[in-house]
Parts: sequence; structure tokens; C-alpha cells
Amino acid sequence: MSHNPVRPWRNIDRRESRQIMVGNVPVGGGAPISVQTMTNTDTSDVAATVAQIQRAADVGADIVRVSTPDQAATKALKEIVRESPVPIVADIHFHYKRAIEAAEAGAACLRINPGNIGDSKRVAEVVQAAKDHGCSIRIGVNAGSLEKHLLEKYGEPCPDAMLESGLDHIRILQDHDFHEFKISVKASDVFMAAAAYQQLAEATDAPIHLGITEAGGLMSGTIKSAIGLGNLLWMGIGDTLRVSLSADPVEEVKVGFEILKSLGLRHRGVNIISCPSCARQGFDVIKTVEVLEERLEHIKTPMSLSIIGCVVNGPGEALLTDVGFTGGGAGSGMVYMAGAQSHKMSNDQMVDHIVELVEKRAAEIEVEATPDAAE
Repeated sequence: MSHNPVRPWRNIDRRESRQIMVGNVPVGGGAPISVQTMTNTDTSDVAATVAQIQRAADVGADIVRVSTPDQAATKALKEIVRESPVPIVADIHFHYKRAIEAAEAGAACLRINPGNIGDSKRVAEVVQAAKDHGCSIRIGVNAGSLEKHLLEKYGEPCPDAMLESGLDHIRILQDHDFHEFKISVKASDVFMAAAAYQQLAEATDAPIHLGITEAGGLMSGTIKSAIGLGNLLWMGIGDTLRVSLSADPVEEVKVGFEILKSLGLRHRGVNIISCPSCARQGFDVIKTVEVLEERLEHIKTPMSLSIIGCVVNGPGEALLTDVGFTGGGAGSGMVYMAGAQSHKMSNDQMVDHIVELVEKRAAEIEVEATPDAAE
């Protein structure tokens, strides 16, 4: 639960679920909602794939998925797993033997699609490999690749068909005494995905992996994901998520964290509160925020920064942020610390000064958070 006794209207009661482990990352059972992405390099190119994983981890990715379409990919996976700073999920489609090879290579989790992995005998072999090598499994139902008999039954992809596919596969895993699984029911249609996830949340206690699949480019995909995932998260549904964008995986991670931060479900890095700017602005707000976002990207400590162009809302927003800057006149503005006026600063020096203040405050927060800091 995201509990706020002062502002109860901000509380989110998270759905109760079992907990599984993806490597060293707990998923479900009240654990923080983890953020995932997926590489788009040629998996057999170990150096390029590891470099992309590292960039994603640097901006906060907890888990990274890697496609393993052939033996060259699963052969490379062993070295990728060894060099990766985060747990690796092997993405399996069509050929169950790739799943077995990925488990042997050290993947922390196997993503299998009920619509194309094969019959229950093949699934049994995948389950045995997961047991033998300590892998968890994600059942990845996708509206675009549902089983033929379900499409014939329902006539088209729909929430009921997706739910039935997922529950059928859950039964197969449970019949093989395998319970270390999470599940997703993704669609590119926001309405279909949301409805399927709501039904799924009521039908199982398995951890749920959220996603709006094939959401689109950076702008359109971010909006679709924010609407679809944001509403589900607000309802308390979801234990891990991936934002699927036709963009750099780093951007997927950033968007995922921003969605979680906006709902108070995860806190990482600097949350910049800024105005859209207007004729009253005392400095170039848009350019300043753009530069600050880049220069403060290295800060992992949760904290807030307000950058407001004028005194209409500036002092009020600063009341609720760790550091604030409000535009004034004569080429300068007011710096706020912990909601209180601190000192004036010239516009031409404000960016360097704000970066310095944020870094200093982040260090103070880290010290304050250390258990023996007072000793």
C-alpha cells in the first residue's frame, strides 16, 4: 500500500499476490514494482547487448529481457548473463529448445508465449529446465498471438480469450508442480489490455507483469502506456512493468519510472516540477528544465526540485520541494530550500548553482537515511 495518512486521497491499495524471484529481484508480495526493458541489439553480439543492458541499468532498469531466437543467441546468453548488472529474462517464441538452452545459460527467468511455445509435453520440458536451473517463468499472453482454438472460439482477440489462455497455461505449470511464475496479458489496444488485466487480477494470485504491447513511438507510446498502465497501477494492479516503445530501451525505463513516480509507487532520482512557461516567465523555463534533466540524470536519490517561471505559483510549489527556483525580475530569481526562501541567484548562474544544491541535498538525504548516521 502507498500509505499517506495526511493525504489519504493519494493512497493506493495494491493487490495482494504471491512473491517470486527473478534473479535477486523480488516480484509481487508487496515488493517494489520493478521496471523492465528489452534489448534490441543482435543478441549474438555480446558487447553491444551488454552495453545496452548497462545503459538501461544506469537509468534504473531492475530487469532486462533479451530475445533468444536461435542457438547463436542462447550461446551468447551465457556471457551476457555473466556480465549483466541485472537479472536477465530470456524471451522465447516458437522453439521450446531455446528455453532449455537459455535456462542452462543462466537466465533468471524464461518468458514463454502460450500461443506459440507448443504442446504440454514441450512445456513440461521447459518447466523441468527451469526447476533444474532455478529460473522463474513469465507466462506472456499476447492478443496478437493467441492460440488458434481460442480465436475460433471467441472470433477475435478479446479479454476473455486472453484470460482463458493465461489460466490454461497457469494450470499446465501447476500440474507440473511449478509455481515460480508471473503472468501478463498484453494488447496494443488500451481498452482490451486493461479489461484483460482486471479480470486476471481477480482470477489468480500470481504476480502480474504489466504492459501495453507495441504501444508505438516515444510520444504516442508513452501516452498510451501512461493511460493504460497508470490506470491499472492506480487500481493496485501490477507487480512489474515494461513500457514498450519503438525507441531506445533507456527511454522505456525512464517512462516506466516516471509513471511510477507520478503515482507515488517508486521514488528514484529528481522529480522536477516545472511550469509550461508563459509571457510572465523571468527566465527560459523550457531550456532550463531540459538542461537540468540531463545534468541531474546521475542522481539516484529520491528528491524534488521545482522550476517555476514566475511568482504566481513558484512560492507555493517550492513549499513542497527540496530545492526550488522561482523567476523574478532584473535577471535574477529566488532560491528556496525545503520550502523556505533562501537567497537570490542570477539567471545566468542558476543552472550550475541548482545542480550544486541538488547534489548537496542528495548527499544529505543519503546520510540521513543511513541507520547509524546519528552515531
